[in-house]
Amino acid sequence: MEITPVRSTDLPQILAIEAAGFTTAEQGTALAYRERMTKLATTFLVARTADTVLGFIVGPAVTARYIEDDMYTVTPTNLVQGGHQLVFTLAVAPTAQHQHVGSQLLTALATVAQQAGRTSMALTCLARLIPFYEQNGFKNQGVAASTHAGETWYNLEKTWE
Repeated sequence: MEITPVRSTDLPQILAIEAAGFTTAEQGTALAYRERMTKLATTFLVARTADTVLGFIVGPAVTARYIEDDMYTVTPTNLVQGGHQLVFTLAVAPTAQHQHVGSQLLTALATVAQQAGRTSMALTCLARLIPFYEQNGFKNQGVAASTHAGETWYNLEKTWE
């Protein structure tokens, strides 16, 4: 397995992985993912073997500490340096789950973020996923302001020591 920047040819597999892991209300659209590929090219990473996408992670580097719902509507442009690394989506293909692909993607994006002088990395997740993120060094910061897809989301954040 290797982790590389996203390629435009990855889009169909990314959308299939997204559909397998999220409800229709939670999913990003093809249009949103095309925009993310353009605006977030340096923070959109894909785990792959040959031409098969095993999983992906994507999010903007911005001044905001946490994800705001309007960021899902209009993708922010990455800061060149500094700010906070946010994670819109971490998703792994059903056939690649429980093989540490998600953890490796988190580590790879954290490395990119640290090299760019980001202060922290943050995401929102559902309650059932909190233990996974805590095992990967994130701390639960409580219920998020998000009303995305009518779910209760939690802010999780990882800072560098």
